[in-house]
Amino acid sequence: MRISELGASDSYDVIVLGAGAGGMAAAIVAANEGLKTLVVEKTGYVGGTTAISGGMVWVPNNAKMAASENPDSAENAQAYLDATAGEGGGGGADGAALRRIFLAEAPAAIDYFDRNSHVHLVPLAFYPDYYPDKPGATLGGRVMEPLALDARELGDSFKMLRPPLPEFTLFGGMMVARPDIVHFRGLFRSPASALRVARLVFSYAMQRTRFHRGTNLVLGNALAGRLLKSLLTLKVPIRRNTITNRLVEEDGRIAGIEIATPSGAMTIKARRGVVLAAGGFSHDPGLRGRLLPGEAGMHSAAAAGNSGDGINLALAVGGGVPDDNASNAFWAPLSHFTRADGSAGVYPHTVTDRGKPGMLAVNQDGRRFTNESNSYHEFVLAMFRSHNNSPSIPCHLICDARSLWQYGLGAVKPMTLRLTQYLRSGYLIKASSLAELAQKIGVDAGHLADTLATYNADAVRGEDSAFGRGSNAYHKYVGDPANQPNPCMRPMEKPPFYAVTLYPGDLGTAAGARTGGNGEVLNRDGDAIPGLYACGNDMNSAMAGNYPGPGITLGPALVFGYLAAMHLARND
Repeated sequence: MRISELGASDSYDVIVLGAGAGGMAAAIVAANEGLKTLVVEKTGYVGGTTAISGGMVWVPNNAKMAASENPDSAENAQAYLDATAGEGGGGGADGAALRRIFLAEAPAAIDYFDRNSHVHLVPLAFYPDYYPDKPGATLGGRVMEPLALDARELGDSFKMLRPPLPEFTLFGGMMVARPDIVHFRGLFRSPASALRVARLVFSYAMQRTRFHRGTNLVLGNALAGRLLKSLLTLKVPIRRNTITNRLVEEDGRIAGIEIATPSGAMTIKARRGVVLAAGGFSHDPGLRGRLLPGEAGMHSAAAAGNSGDGINLALAVGGGVPDDNASNAFWAPLSHFTRADGSAGVYPHTVTDRGKPGMLAVNQDGRRFTNESNSYHEFVLAMFRSHNNSPSIPCHLICDARSLWQYGLGAVKPMTLRLTQYLRSGYLIKASSLAELAQKIGVDAGHLADTLATYNADAVRGEDSAFGRGSNAYHKYVGDPANQPNPCMRPMEKPPFYAVTLYPGDLGTAAGARTGGNGEVLNRDGDAIPGLYACGNDMNSAMAGNYPGPGITLGPALVFGYLAAMHLARND
């Protein structure tokens, strides 16, 4: 089955701009509720940043938690959000109201997708909230992941699904599910793991005889694929490679869009409304300059098409962006490299390396400045804070040969036999001594030696005297449970030593159009702009730029996409 690329002269009930998680969710619900729906996507791919993400969806008190070992309640979830994104966390009354609506509606929204689409999520028994010692935190169950998807179910439309980052695949296109990572690490130590890996590789080899990449989709690619499959089933058309010039206003409401075509501008009518879901402004220099710290530059791991289109359209018709978020982006440290084919790559250092034993982050003074096992968002906030007193942008993540082999370092995968490509390009820095490493990365050799001596002594004891690394459940989750007494620390003693350079970057933006509880875009007076909605990163973050747990962007994207479409369906 293939979604046709419909002409621009058609009229619809609902037009959704953007084919990421929020946009596809809104389109699925609108179509399922009987509305004639069109999705307009700027790029040639469906999936947006979701398709290259980990695909985690944060849904407190979801129905499937009741059957797990991690029961939840709306009260506990509210207490946790109050502690991590509430008073003092930005967002003001709007943010607090949106968080209450999210908590109240999220279980029903996820159940709706489970019953009415191919989007099926399951809770993870152990995946701690990012601040596990805060009131109301849980160690698992709130984080849901999509079931794996066999891409053959997409037919020819598999080609339109945005591929995952090459750095998160093996052998040029093989995705690896979270539970299988441990088997790849144990390949040479466990016969059971070796057999499991052999079966996976053989299956992938068979898939590549017929397809351009592996067909076993997991993580964010599975979520995007399941959303796409749902659109296929509902026969919702997607018009790709299409730029929207402006929103069309008639009689005081948004009544359609004007798009660019090879033959000139054309209008598509939307009888009930338009949903903005174009992915935020990660690649828009103007909005970044206005809303993000200058030190952030243009570093982003978001999909390239997320260049502020939706937000700028909202601003052009009187919408506004709140100015009281705790942060206007969801941060992660990034490293930059050049792939073998010459293309530029960006690697988000989320959970694969920083928190592992034998990994250490130092600023330009050669000193640690934060807990490397904290969430990626917290790590970058610490970069900004530290930079006020000592140059910390960029900083350096260092390790020894043992940790490089076992865990990888950024774009360098674990158990990489040939490092020549990374060393020659300058991405990976190698030194035969600590003093040589200090010279190569441009930090004070004495400070680096003192830093490492303190870290090594702490690692032997299993206690981080400087930052408490390994002291909570989330730290332990991102560490290595086989490493004791502290899953996050072990001495870094034997050369050669390695380093990569880290910059503050975003996984997506948090500032967006101010909305009401059903996703209605509000004007600067706080009144709804009739016929205009926003969700995903085009909507100002319900978390006000805080990052309480994994999937805190995708959870609200699905929920507010659902709420916007249901509101459109109810209001003729």
